[in-house]
Amino acid sequence: MKEIYLDNNATTKVDEKVLEAMLPFFKENYGNPSSMYSLAQAPHKAIEDARKVIADFVGAKSSKEIYFTSCASESANMAIKGLLEENKNKKHLITTKVEHPCVLNLHKELEKKGYKVTYIDVDSNGDLDINSLKNAIKEDTLLVSVMTANNETGVIYPVENIAKMVKEINPQTKFFTDAVQAAGKIKIDVSKAPIDFLIISGHKFHAPKGIGALYVKSGTIISPLIIGGHQERGKRAGTENVPYIVGMAKAAQIAEENLKLEETKVKYLRDKLEQGILKNVFNAKLNSTSANRVVNTTNIGFQYVEGELILLHLSDLGIFASSGSACTSGSLDASHVLKAMGVPFTSLHGSIRFSLSKYNTEEEIDYVIEKMPEVIEKLTRISPFQDEIEKLRASHKA
Repeated sequence: MKEIYLDNNATTKVDEKVLEAMLPFFKENYGNPSSMYSLAQAPHKAIEDARKVIADFVGAKSSKEIYFTSCASESANMAIKGLLEENKNKKHLITTKVEHPCVLNLHKELEKKGYKVTYIDVDSNGDLDINSLKNAIKEDTLLVSVMTANNETGVIYPVENIAKMVKEINPQTKFFTDAVQAAGKIKIDVSKAPIDFLIISGHKFHAPKGIGALYVKSGTIISPLIIGGHQERGKRAGTENVPYIVGMAKAAQIAEENLKLEETKVKYLRDKLEQGILKNVFNAKLNSTSANRVVNTTNIGFQYVEGELILLHLSDLGIFASSGSACTSGSLDASHVLKAMGVPFTSLHGSIRFSLSKYNTEEEIDYVIEKMPEVIEKLTRISPFQDEIEKLRASHKA
């Protein structure tokens, strides 16, 4: 059976070159980088070389602005909680209704602890209400958090312009962006805007799971989240995960080299998949038509059928996709992103995210386009909304 992986926003296949770069640090260069003897020198140097690579990858001025973590969730908590700990007199935070759970749920938890949080709306395409954000910034606003690209729809937000606007209104307000879904798909450059915090996660661009990075602008003070040793200049205790740090740096270098491939091959395949499904599946509707999307992602609603059933049938055919964020896949609730966009109930629970990578082929996309009408046809037969389905079918034929 074919295996066609179209859930690359959840995680990606580790690049062979990344694995090759990692292997020596499991074997001959296995020393603890914090030790004083010669066996520690190669691992220590590898970490600092990787720090420089990641700094260049995100446009940081200095490698000292980069901290290695275990994942994006830790990075977000480290930045936001660390900032709050250093600024206990400011209680107002701003974020969007479509953030990844590692940011959104953290803000909801902070509300329980007495913080005032303003959640900014998006429109039906998932684009941000900039005027609402602008009007929400107050004198006591400590932090504004806006993701660079949405993990479910692929919509790209103008974080450079937003960061500049925030600072113009209140120079003391800090700006945080989750760039996890942008890394490796679009160019990231924190030097172009007053961004104070930025997070990335290696497993979204063909490095292993379990390694992330946090950019903290020079001069920004945060308290450590994990207390212990002196690692990461006292900001993140724990023996460094050398092989994974090396792997993420190698993946970042490859991703930088492959940006043109993303903009051409991956975009072509995404567009072909999107157009093929919309043409051949009578109840398919694109959830976001925003022109400003990362090139690998599409989110399509299939009206009057259940997304979980679609995914199960696709899986039986060797096609692997998602109904939303991997971090919420255990929940029966509809996507908070699609709800914020006002996606109607007719397709809210029947929405599927397809996210591609450099490893996908045109043959795979053709196979998915061929099989999707069969899957949906089976599921519409057992749907309780037969009258509505027949109307859609007639409209599509017309």
